[in-house]
Amino acid sequence: MQEDPPLYFTCHVFCCVNERPPGHPRGSCKARGAEPLRDYMKKRAKELKLKGVRINQSGCLDRCELGPTMVIYPEGVWYHYDSEADVDEILERHLVRGERVERLMLRPGQTRLDE
Repeated sequence: MQEDPPLYFTCHVFCCVNERPPGHPRGSCKARGAEPLRDYMKKRAKELKLKGVRINQSGCLDRCELGPTMVIYPEGVWYHYDSEADVDEILERHLVRGERVERLMLRPGQTRLDE
């Protein structure tokens, strides 16, 4: 069996920027400010000179009620975030120090932020 090639990026961050119609019962990450926060995250990651990290936008990640949402791979850790301070904390703690931001983490099966 052939060995996998080296990773091109060591970490991928997928930020949902999906938009649903106004009034949709599930809401959408875009309507909750995901695009400017994704843009801010990209800018801050460059300022921090994070190596091997790619910040991507994504379509619907199917956790609309919890948005804005992101998922970080290869760990598969999901976060809710709604401010530049949240983004800064995720960048510093998760991507720089390898820690988790427990207060922003989403759990499997979670459907509300207050769970």
